[in-house]
Amino acid sequence: MEEALPEIMMRVVSELHDVAYLIERIEPQLLELGGSKVLEHPDSIKVLQGIDLAVQKTRGLAEFIDTITGSIPSDWAVDMSTALSLVKLAEMQKALGAGLRHGHSQPLSKAAGDFDFF
Repeated sequence: MEEALPEIMMRVVSELHDVAYLIERIEPQLLELGGSKVLEHPDSIKVLQGIDLAVQKTRGLAEFIDTITGSIPSDWAVDMSTALSLVKLAEMQKALGAGLRHGHSQPLSKAAGDFDFF
């Protein structure tokens, strides 16, 4: 299962942007659940700063990979079957293995309370 490396890398970039978005959604939820009192505790501030750092790092990795991917020759191909078999999330595995990328790999429109068994 060989595929062009630049195409694979761009799917990884897209997944990283998804991860950043999912992490970013945590912060307002924590503030909503904990109220303004959350900001009074130093440990809570550290957690919120950690969330922000995780988003920044994830986006930074996405931009880094995006930029270096532009210099990879389009005829470079890799067999990604082993790497794909190590990805445990089915939706992510599908997104990384698919020929074209459409939308987020993780459904963002699920109703509150929905969950997946694994």
